[in-house]
Amino acid sequence: MADPQKIREIAERNVEILSRKSGRGHLKGVTTARIEDGLRCVIEDGPWKLSADMPVKAGGEETAPTPGTLGRGALASCIAISIAGWAARREVPIEAIQVEIQADFDARGELGMDDSIPPGYQDIRYVISVDSPAPADEVAKLVEVAERYSPYVDVFARSQTMKRVVRLNGEEV
Repeated sequence: MADPQKIREIAERNVEILSRKSGRGHLKGVTTARIEDGLRCVIEDGPWKLSADMPVKAGGEETAPTPGTLGRGALASCIAISIAGWAARREVPIEAIQVEIQADFDARGELGMDDSIPPGYQDIRYVISVDSPAPADEVAKLVEVAERYSPYVDVFARSQTMKRVVRLNGEEV
């Protein structure tokens, strides 16, 4: 298990560095996905290689998690990691953290059956379970801070600007 002291020291070092050189905080994440076979996708980001697929009932082969599973997993893990990181920074002892994401959606939206039905989630809820010997109010404040600074809580909750480029046979169209 990672040492909370080490996590705190790394966070403090990063805050110090970015306080002196804010430009070092401007980063870009690049992830690519390409269809490998049918609906199966290979996802690459630096050294990491993941896969996504769809269930058989949706035309896939069910060889990997769906994009929805990966997206909910990204949100759940980001919240859990944010809580653990802030617990280390604030020296709040934590024994266990679990985050469950519950998302409601209507499959008719992604099938284009009714333009009034969005293709994405209509409602998202999450349940955070923390085991800690710390007082409840201290853990509640910790969770509030972790949510406030969780990148994926922000991504899911705030409208983002998206720009599209389409290339056909290597040429931008």
